[in-house]
Amino acid sequence: MKEIDLYGPVKRFLEGQGYEVKGEIKDCDVLAVRNSEEPLVVELKLSLNLDVLLQAVNRLSISPVVYIGIPSTCKAFKNRRRRVIKLLKMLGVGLLTVVVNSKTSRVNVVLDPCAYKPRVDAKRQIRLLGAFAKRRGDTMPGGSGRRAKMLTAYRQQAIEIAQYLKDNGPTKAAIIAKALAEPDARSILYRNVYGWFDRLGEGIYGLSPRGRTELHEWNTGTELE
Repeated sequence: MKEIDLYGPVKRFLEGQGYEVKGEIKDCDVLAVRNSEEPLVVELKLSLNLDVLLQAVNRLSISPVVYIGIPSTCKAFKNRRRRVIKLLKMLGVGLLTVVVNSKTSRVNVVLDPCAYKPRVDAKRQIRLLGAFAKRRGDTMPGGSGRRAKMLTAYRQQAIEIAQYLKDNGPTKAAIIAKALAEPDARSILYRNVYGWFDRLGEGIYGLSPRGRTELHEWNTGTELE
């Protein structure tokens, strides 16, 4: 398939909407004009990539009605449909998918161009700021991502509790919570997310063999795989 194969179906579709359509006008793959409305521009591409996004954004300087036209079989779109649509909404660019075959061709309007008004997810923002406030120091360089074990605020709390148990031996959760001024100590010990703690009796916890090993690795800066 070639980009030119998309032109015929798109042209017929737009003409059916009352537009006069011409191809390759001043670097625009498709230019459609209807009465005194803003001109409609379509950039035809076989796949979605940074180049076509930059092209479409550039076309917004000549018209607010810009679409990207791609084959319906485009893998980049099918694999990331929701994220692609969200990005195009943010850019103010529309999207057409074109079904091309020997018997019939058709165009589907996936997204019309519109002004994007982002809505802040208050709950996610609160969780984000909560994680920021709980993190002690700047422990993870930006960009390290999943290549290293994340030293989250929760893990920092678990490390502090594990260190206390290493230094003091088996202890009641209530005593640990008071000694460390850590109100989440009981929950962290009970949940035992990392397998670092052994429950030895009613409310009494000790450091597990795994906890002893991994505490040493964290304290010496060794990354865990």
